[in-house]
Amino acid sequence: MNPDTYPENKIREIRRQLHQHAPFTILGTISGVLIMAAIGVLDISREVSGFLFWAFHPIHVLLSALVTAAMFSLHSRPRFLKTLIIGFLGSIGIATLSDSIIPFIGEWLLRLPNRGIHIGFIEKWWLVNPLALLGVVIAWFWPRTRFPHAGHVFLSTWASMFHMTMAIGEGLTPAVVISAGVFLFLAVWIPCCTSDIVFPLLFAEGRENRGPEPGISPGEQKRK
Repeated sequence: MNPDTYPENKIREIRRQLHQHAPFTILGTISGVLIMAAIGVLDISREVSGFLFWAFHPIHVLLSALVTAAMFSLHSRPRFLKTLIIGFLGSIGIATLSDSIIPFIGEWLLRLPNRGIHIGFIEKWWLVNPLALLGVVIAWFWPRTRFPHAGHVFLSTWASMFHMTMAIGEGLTPAVVISAGVFLFLAVWIPCCTSDIVFPLLFAEGRENRGPEPGISPGEQKRK
């Protein structure tokens, strides 16, 4: 590959991946808004939201690590240590931004009564961090991105949503649901696509003679 054209090819690949992953993000956001509305109608307690957050967030980290490491591995020369670092940092850092920090900003701006920030890799380090490592190991032996990314988006949406419904507590109104939906979209689109696509591709070194384009196609090629 010509080194002069590689940065341009990398940008083109990032744009292609963002475009093809957009439908998953839109569907995930819609599902989150609908579930949030159902929580308001059924008057589900914030304790249930807390339980579900701590169920979905660790699984989100697992899938985030899997997709981030797989995307990097498919677009770069396979080196386990570098794949491990990219997959771990990309999943832990960006999943925390998605599931906790952006929802908390929304809670704070909306002045929700029970707002608070929950950092999974610190509060439940014994669960979240090993799952991130497990995701990288799985990706090393089975680098796939299409279906893991779809699951990642939905899990991220639901984890972010339950973080916010913990803060809402009782009396969820349509206005709050609509406003929270904006932050929910930002919490999914920006961090998840950054983690799954932009972050690993920025560190990818490029590969020669790799054949068909890897990435999200069902018949993703094996690493050479």
